[in-house]
Amino acid sequence: ATAIEMVTSLAQSQHGRQHLAQQGVMDKISNMIRGADTDPFSSLYLPGDGFKAVLVRMSQLANVGATEMRVRSLEAIAHLLTLQVEHQTEDLLALTESWFLLLAKQPMDMISTISTQPFPELHCCGLRIFTAIAPQPWAQRLMINTPSFMEFIVDRSTGKTKEAKDAKFELVGALVGTSTASNILGSQHYLRLKSYLREGPYYVAAVAAVSTEGAE
Repeated sequence: ATAIEMVTSLAQSQHGRQHLAQQGVMDKISNMIRGADTDPFSSLYLPGDGFKAVLVRMSQLANVGATEMRVRSLEAIAHLLTLQVEHQTEDLLALTESWFLLLAKQPMDMISTISTQPFPELHCCGLRIFTAIAPQPWAQRLMINTPSFMEFIVDRSTGKTKEAKDAKFELVGALVGTSTASNILGSQHYLRLKSYLREGPYYVAAVAAVSTEGAE
């Protein structure tokens, strides 16, 4: 059996999913996939249709089940979708976009839902997926076309823990650090992101207490 078939088979049972999590197999598969373009033997262990099935399965595991398995699956997805600016080519960008779109009918909504959950581990993992795709122009177009997403990014009330604040700050930094963001997101959103970055991850806006007594 190919590695893909083995993972898919193991992922069908709870015991198998626990084994995958403990062995870090998701991360290993991600590394194999990322190196497939330069590995002449990749077709032996990485058939295209099988890989699609694994991505869909990883997405399912990220949405239901034990928190640990969901976290592992989300981390593997983030690792898989990471493509730094210096490594971007038209072909690789098309590849990561196709992988992201395999996650769900509305993958932005799916990850956004995870990113707003009250569980810090899941919340941060969702943000890390957005951070992974943030430097990629296709993802920036998805972000600006997703209602309320840009407001979500700069909303400091969505994560209260240090880890959540750090994860959000990393996402903003990943967006601002690209040459395409200002054009794709528009100057208004881009400047808000730059302000967020300048203020730092733990910034708390000062709220002036205004008395309304006697105003009438």
